[in-house]
Amino acid sequence: MLRFSANLSMLFLEYDFLDRFERAAAAGFKAVEFMFPYGYSIATLREKLADNQLEHTLHNLPAGDWEKGERGIACIPGREEEFRSGVTAAIHYAQALGNRKINCLVGKTPAGVGADVVHNTLVNNLRYAGNALAKEGIMLVIEPINHFDIPGFHLTGTQQTLDLLDEVGCDNIRLQYDIYHMQRMEGELANTLTKHLDRIGHIQLADNPGRGEPGTGEINYDYLFGVIEKSAYDGWVGCEYKPLQTTETGIAWLNRYR
Repeated sequence: MLRFSANLSMLFLEYDFLDRFERAAAAGFKAVEFMFPYGYSIATLREKLADNQLEHTLHNLPAGDWEKGERGIACIPGREEEFRSGVTAAIHYAQALGNRKINCLVGKTPAGVGADVVHNTLVNNLRYAGNALAKEGIMLVIEPINHFDIPGFHLTGTQQTLDLLDEVGCDNIRLQYDIYHMQRMEGELANTLTKHLDRIGHIQLADNPGRGEPGTGEINYDYLFGVIEKSAYDGWVGCEYKPLQTTETGIAWLNRYR
């Protein structure tokens, strides 16, 4: 059965963040994900989840200075202690909020640094995070992102990411497969999902072009949802799109699959 979670970092943006929990529940969502919980107290987030009977499915490791354009620090030499502190914070929030998956944005390839240094930094950081999360029964997911939306992002493809995870060698690390990003980078969505499903820990969606809701672009979501539903994937599908109008006026697509 398909299960959709609302990404509160993308949906219901017309409301204050803490009001989005109620809006998501009112729209029929049973679960939510969001990028960064760290600016809010655990008590407040737990209250919002409980009051609206929502499951928390995923949040990200701290990703550096977002306002200055950083999109993760795992591949940046010299930031290892900051990365490890972020792992500790992410675990703390995950334990308190009840989610068992944490996403890592690895960051943009740093300029002027040798490729081997960057690669070894990333492998060592992911191995550290994977081992730390494994002790707490938490899965780490790694997300490749298209280089049109984030020029210079270090991971941009499915196989590139899987090869990296093979080298890291932690059993609790999986691929986060974002349908929108991978449509832009490589296509072959149904075949990739089918071939690598046992290594996919989380799925996210948006249509292309424009990153809007399903049905607004070129991706045949009726077909893809059938592929996912017939598979052994039992996780949530995160709705991480930009509504063409408001979230609530564009939610009709979701009602077809409930």
